[in-house]
Amino acid sequence: MNHLAHTLLAGDDEWLQLGGMLGDFVHGQPDPQLLPPRVIAGIRLHRAIDVYTDAHPEVLAAKAQLPPPYRRYAGILLDMWFDHCLAQDFPHWCAQPLGDYSAALRRLLHRHDALLPPALRRFRDYMDAHGLPAGYAHRAILGHALAGIGQRLSRDNPLNSALPVLVAREAVLQEHFEMFFPQLQVFAQGWIEVHGG
Repeated sequence: MNHLAHTLLAGDDEWLQLGGMLGDFVHGQPDPQLLPPRVIAGIRLHRAIDVYTDAHPEVLAAKAQLPPPYRRYAGILLDMWFDHCLAQDFPHWCAQPLGDYSAALRRLLHRHDALLPPALRRFRDYMDAHGLPAGYAHRAILGHALAGIGQRLSRDNPLNSALPVLVAREAVLQEHFEMFFPQLQVFAQGWIEVHGG
């Protein structure tokens, strides 16, 4: 899952949300001297969500819809596409308007600037410039983001041409997402009750 999903799944706790954002930018064991305990819990929640997602039958079935050479990058592509699904139908998943939620998330990152590694500060600037994560509702912004990820990967890849491939499979990917995401919500809520409360 990508940033919108990770923060939404963290619930209303801003420390868990911050950990959800940090999850892709902190590697190895989080340092308790640098990060508050609930932020570390948010990072661990992020990682638990990723493990659950990668093994879920609906996600595996969605990955199988992608042809070579895109299937090799199906994890990245579905993470981004599922955030697109969330953003497009946000009122179904959250009572807060998408624009308000997105702006609040960016303000959260600015408030806790001292806790952000340099790579997340750079990404926050990108979020500000493109109105993310709300911008993921727009295919042009999604396509731009995929191309940017492709440029940052070390090997040649087809991410800059992936958007039409995803759009062509929109209906079936939406079905898989709608089956999967409620189960992921239950998983995340249960994890928070056991580990993050």
